[in-house]
Amino acid sequence: MSTTARPRSRSRRNASAMKMVGALLATFREAAGHTQRSLGERFVVSEQQIASIEQGRRPLKPDLADQLDDLLDTKGALTAALAHMPEVDLVPLWAEEFLDREREAIAISSYENQVLPGLLQTEAYARAVFRSRIPVIAEGQIEQHVEARTQRQTVLHDKAPPITCFIVWEAVLQDRLGGDAVHVEQLRHLRLLSELPGLTLQVQPLGRTSHAALDGPFVLLETPDHQRLAYTETQRGSHLIAHPDEVAILTQRCAMLRSQALNPEDTRDLLDRLLGDQ
Repeated sequence: MSTTARPRSRSRRNASAMKMVGALLATFREAAGHTQRSLGERFVVSEQQIASIEQGRRPLKPDLADQLDDLLDTKGALTAALAHMPEVDLVPLWAEEFLDREREAIAISSYENQVLPGLLQTEAYARAVFRSRIPVIAEGQIEQHVEARTQRQTVLHDKAPPITCFIVWEAVLQDRLGGDAVHVEQLRHLRLLSELPGLTLQVQPLGRTSHAALDGPFVLLETPDHQRLAYTETQRGSHLIAHPDEVAILTQRCAMLRSQALNPEDTRDLLDRLLGDQ
């Protein structure tokens, strides 16, 4: 199944309010005599997903809130709480599901040809990315975006981080988004990240005579229950793809890209050369 999101945005929910809604759900669930597992089975979601919602780490979606209110006979309490949550930093609605899945993924593969993947960006580089947006974003919102992006990166430093593979077109490394100082800091950051266990960084060099991903960037995710998903973005929307045939196509492209790109050792050598030129 492929989900095409609508090109609109909303504010991402306040973390404290998410915990409050999660605590409400836990209270109603226990009062109704359900465990996290039995509740998940009623709605074909994992026990881990119910636990994440109750702990405030994953947002409760409106359609699930409606169904839970019906099952738990809560007179619309969850739906009302969700509708009146305070809002903070802006995150596109169509990206929310992807961010939820990324936080829980056990494996992440990414190809980028326009900008560095968010998980690899320094704060200064991320700030330059958001300052490049048109229409222009208010400075306060930019800082909220940068903070949210930085928080995403903690998955790379968890005790059990996901296995990650990043393939980046060389032109992205040649760009000087944010200026020379930002560029040098970002290259040094990539060089350090390239040494992390479980993280593979490869550069797709300029001048290749064939290219497996001319249609643009994409991300592959593997969930804790070993479901394989793909994610692609356009200018004003995105697709989170779960259909096995569609995911398989992008998996094949990723495998071909890895064979066309510089290997991790040669990628580190390239970064060293770029840093030596500064």
